[in-house]
Amino acid sequence: MPPKPRYPTLYEINTWVWLAELHKKAGKQVDLGSVPATEWDALASLGFDTVWLMGVWERSPAGIAIANRNENLLTDFRRALPDFRPEDNVGSPYCVRRYVVDAQLGGTRGLSQARKELATRGLRLVLDFVPNHVAPDHSWVAEHPEYFIHGTADEASNNPAAYIILNGIVFACGKDPLFPAWPDVLQLNAFQPGLRQAAAETLSNIANQCDGVRCDMAMLMINPIFERTWGSRAAARPATEYWG
Repeated sequence: MPPKPRYPTLYEINTWVWLAELHKKAGKQVDLGSVPATEWDALASLGFDTVWLMGVWERSPAGIAIANRNENLLTDFRRALPDFRPEDNVGSPYCVRRYVVDAQLGGTRGLSQARKELATRGLRLVLDFVPNHVAPDHSWVAEHPEYFIHGTADEASNNPAAYIILNGIVFACGKDPLFPAWPDVLQLNAFQPGLRQAAAETLSNIANQCDGVRCDMAMLMINPIFERTWGSRAAARPATEYWG
């Protein structure tokens, strides 16, 4: 592996789409562990230092079901794909059920092989971490509901696009303060100590599988922004920063 460049260049790949295209090209199933050497060579020839495999983590069936009931999303889907069918929706890469490489993409072994192929060609690997939210069927929902921002029954009734009731608990959907809520994900509480520890462990596990991590919408977890977005729902503002 060559020395890290001072100003690295990054090439983003929508992993699911890329592998689907390779499947069509090869006429057989292709995952991260079976990408032909010629394809890795082609990536290396582009002259970038790093490849970002976007969206390798396990997609959420619950998130897919929510999206397939959302008329605004369905309109967008049909605009892009006039013959859209529900089974065409493979799920949002930012609605993460588990930080485990999706089996459809080759699983953990497939990712490990992909990283080796990139390293052989002098390329580093970047993966995603989504700190702001998780899928409704993430294990934390049942095991650690305290990790999330909650709402009231009235709020869920009056604004079902912004709240989801699971196991009798009202969860707030993920949110950017400048935009409406994302209806397929649940908002994590950046001020909750247990969540911070669990997130650090998750991030460490991701980092062990790659050479760099892209933290999606990282600014949403910064104390003043999170406090402005969620106010008293988030409880007391910690003395330290989420990214500290």
